[in-house]
Amino acid sequence: MNSSRRRFLRSLATGAAAATLVGCDRLSQNNTVDSLLRQTEKLTRGAQRSLQGRQALATEFTEADLSPVFRANGTQMPDSDEYAHLLERNFIDWRLQVGGLVQRPQSLSLADLKRFPSRTQITRHDCVEGWSAIGKWQGVPLALVLHVAGLKPGARYVIFHCADELEQTLDGSGRYYESIDLVDAYHPQTILAYGMNGKDLPVAHGAPLRLRVERQLGYKHAKYLMRIEVTDSYGALFGGKGGYWEDRGYEWYAGI
Repeated sequence: MNSSRRRFLRSLATGAAAATLVGCDRLSQNNTVDSLLRQTEKLTRGAQRSLQGRQALATEFTEADLSPVFRANGTQMPDSDEYAHLLERNFIDWRLQVGGLVQRPQSLSLADLKRFPSRTQITRHDCVEGWSAIGKWQGVPLALVLHVAGLKPGARYVIFHCADELEQTLDGSGRYYESIDLVDAYHPQTILAYGMNGKDLPVAHGAPLRLRVERQLGYKHAKYLMRIEVTDSYGALFGGKGGYWEDRGYEWYAGI
């Protein structure tokens, strides 16, 4: 992502950006402007992947580089009776549902996920607000879960449905969700993380499971995962832009 676009996104995330966000919403209602922004985003995504390579790895660090404090951003505790019940029972009853365009729908417990081959990586988390932190993540590569489920023809995107609800809405559009394409879904550093810094994933950081998609900005790293949906398009879901913040003006591809 170029520096001017990154600065724009960061301005949206700060308290001083309220007027900017209103302006962005007004612009997004203009079909010509919205189309232009989406085409620019596609060019950015294509250029980054062409220059870096689709399997290029984000920088990995050592334990000596771990940040002494890793800020918890966004929701730090989903406000729902369902999540409270799951947490009270230490997520024994929690299941990750995997469906959509898959041959074999899955319902995976935390124990099931921990039986998959795991990956541990120490990476830098870059937030759209302008701060960064280095953490150690352990989890199952998303590619392994998708392999077990088996993709049907036409599959193009993976959508992550979460437990945290940032706005109470009748249509569910206030619930956090994110999406990535299959290029990022099968990237070796894209994992479903259940561990952080050698311990179980803390609640404030998305317990019991969060997405780590290391070549994108922090808002793509969806927390409190409940369901994975494989689909051919995200255009019919809520605001049609592929994510909670994307529906509110952020870029869908947040590559760094």
